[in-house]
Amino acid sequence: MTVTALLSLGGNLGDRKAMMDEALRRLAQLPGAKLLARSAYYRTDPDGPVPQPWFLNIAATLSTPLSHDELKRACREIEAALGRDRRREISWGPRIMDIDVVAYGEADDIDRRPFVVIPAAEIAGHWRIGSATLATLAADSATVGVEKLDWPVEEI
Repeated sequence: MTVTALLSLGGNLGDRKAMMDEALRRLAQLPGAKLLARSAYYRTDPDGPVPQPWFLNIAATLSTPLSHDELKRACREIEAALGRDRRREISWGPRIMDIDVVAYGEADDIDRRPFVVIPAAEIAGHWRIGSATLATLAADSATVGVEKLDWPVEEI
């Protein structure tokens, strides 16, 4: 049995685009997994009290036989393999890669911040989150600080 998961990826250190593409490649190589869709690249302002560079964010949907906990663990392992060291990070600070499982199967709620919702709505706008769709949540989101980039999207 497989489940579709919605992932949010972001980072603001190093070659952001190369990191996103490599993270997607590694996600697609998880046992039994299949990358179903991925969004365009989005430049987003950092969220939180720590001064830092802008983020690159994307969303992806992944079909996977992994449980929710196994998928979260696999995402943490990919982050670490790409250079993220959570023990040395500043809370809400810069990071090379962050991969969050924002929905697993049917979702009742997700992080509603624009850097999550807007890319996610691009590829999964029909997903219902509570009483609304992702498309509705994205349309109602503040778009200040979120810019869709006209960068070529690599086929994974």
